[in-house]
Amino acid sequence: MIVALIVGVALGFFAGKAATGSSKGSDSGSAQAAAAAPSAPSQAAKPSGPNQPAVFKVPLEDSPRKGGDDALVTIVEFSDYQCPFCSRAHNTVEQIQKDYGSKVRVVMKQNPLSFHPRAKPAAIGAMAAGEQGKYWEYHNKLFENAKALDDADLEKYAQEIGLDVARWKKDLTLPKFQQAIDRDQALAGQLGANGTPAFFINGRLLSGAQPINNFKTIIDEELTKAEAMVKGGLKPSQVYAAIIEKGQTRAAPPQQQERQQPATAYRKIDVPDNAPSFGPKNAKVTIVEWSDFECPFCSRVMPTLAKIKEQYGKEVRVVFRNQPLPFHPNAKLAAEASLAAHEQGKFWEFHDKLFANQKALTRPSLEKYAEELRLDMGKFKAALDSGKFRAQVEADSSAGSAVGANGTPTFFINGRQFVGAQPFEAFKTAIEEEKGRAEKLLSSGVKVENLYAQLMETLPAAAPAPAAQAEPAEPPVQKIEVGKAPVKGPANAPVTIVAYSDFECPFCGRVLPTLKQVEDEYKGKVRIAFKNQPLPFHANAKPAAAASLAAHEQGKFWEYHDKLFANQRALDRASLEKYAEELKLDMGKFRQALDSGKFNEQIEADSAEGSRVGANGTPTFFINGRTVVGAVPFDNFKRVIDEELKKTQGGAIAKDTK
Repeated sequence: MIVALIVGVALGFFAGKAATGSSKGSDSGSAQAAAAAPSAPSQAAKPSGPNQPAVFKVPLEDSPRKGGDDALVTIVEFSDYQCPFCSRAHNTVEQIQKDYGSKVRVVMKQNPLSFHPRAKPAAIGAMAAGEQGKYWEYHNKLFENAKALDDADLEKYAQEIGLDVARWKKDLTLPKFQQAIDRDQALAGQLGANGTPAFFINGRLLSGAQPINNFKTIIDEELTKAEAMVKGGLKPSQVYAAIIEKGQTRAAPPQQQERQQPATAYRKIDVPDNAPSFGPKNAKVTIVEWSDFECPFCSRVMPTLAKIKEQYGKEVRVVFRNQPLPFHPNAKLAAEASLAAHEQGKFWEFHDKLFANQKALTRPSLEKYAEELRLDMGKFKAALDSGKFRAQVEADSSAGSAVGANGTPTFFINGRQFVGAQPFEAFKTAIEEEKGRAEKLLSSGVKVENLYAQLMETLPAAAPAPAAQAEPAEPPVQKIEVGKAPVKGPANAPVTIVAYSDFECPFCGRVLPTLKQVEDEYKGKVRIAFKNQPLPFHANAKPAAAASLAAHEQGKFWEYHDKLFANQRALDRASLEKYAEELKLDMGKFRQALDSGKFNEQIEADSAEGSRVGANGTPTFFINGRTVVGAVPFDNFKRVIDEELKKTQGGAIAKDTK
């Protein structure tokens, strides 16, 4: 989480260019965190020149808007309901609307930052209020109460503004809200508005909770321009489209400093057999890198990696894993292309071409680099067209997030976390220390072929982190209804674990032995509920989810669940029917359930609920409402379960989420 916070800090301060004044208000979790974070800049981005202010093409789409189409100035705001700077800017925007009246309209885009766990549920709550024509009333409530955004609070605000609460709660599950957030966040990244709040005033970017006079300077300039256009014969309703028509569609790469973090934390890091690597498997030091082909810092570290290869030779192995960041629009396809090249034995050559051409990563460019390397183009194109490597890229990304590699580049040197494009000397210090750790194990009798596994089993305790880098607080406890979900374990168990999972997700399969250990060690004390969160890039996950519920209808959910996870690469329709036959299900009833889409609504409701409570990746677990993310070790579950069981002692009664 600290990596995500650091990334948010850097992006929040660097990404936006203020059309006038400095960008002092971008959100980074808190002003104190921003000041203390190692990547925090010494000054804000320079303002655009007064004579040539940059104009961006910012589509309004179906985003909530306040003010008429005849307004001569349109302010598009990218905001986060849990961001303190956004709350401050909200008051400024309200005053602007009072001062300018019908001359200004405001359009709201959703950019809930990852380290604000209640921002996304709040955004979804506001959009659900919009279904009843009360988006702005709810929006105001959220900013007035930015520190009280739990589920109960959100429902209370719905009541206070007179919503049909039952309808509002049902609408929270509508998939279109998550889609709108994904769209808005992608647009924010594309336009360089990665921090909150960020405003586009007739396409001109103003970052942060700036003084009202900074807003008014731009608004007055834009009013003068717009009034001249109207005098020239343009209708007021056509002004905004005319102004942004030739605007920039993408921000220039921000001038950022490297993110650096002391190498103090250790994590148990897996090395998949299919991951690209150089250096021997039995090297004394294994460096696992999570990287993004569109990230400027990832390319900046390449000379350092080349020097490591040159100086350490067979003593070091480097493993590459993909972490395409959501605000880099071409990074994910580039990652898939790199694995298509890897399939043909040319990963590192393709890798070097991608980093040498970071501003040209479109599909035609990727094919051009493949041709230059004389790859089999039919095979290469088919891999991209079919999404053959999409699951592997996502698996890399999920694994990175699970161990804290949420920003790029992030390295693990024998499991020792190392963040940013740091100089060779910094890597050398860590490598030498890790060589020493490896040599001690070898001298104690550990076989060289077992070295990395043993290194991962004997990780040192992390050095104490400075106060400024302390882990963020645990996310708020979520109230999650078990509802229709398949459950095993006693109904009166003091601990309920609700799992959001995907049958095609490798990490969801990997955590099953851990959950079995939980069941065995806490018999009678724990029940487990399963909710479906089929990720959109897993083509067979949703049909598998529907099939699991069709089996549940016939009392065989968990048996079917186990078959699906045992056969994650065979989840096509024929395979789903085969597993049903093996369990002797009523095949007519089973097929009819799949053909009719009988369980689609339940799956979509599970998925939307998961997004609302923060289960954006799989697997995500809620232990009596407390969040545990990823295929983490048993001890991670044990700690939370034991804490929850203690609450039942001395007369305290654990909450039953059913």
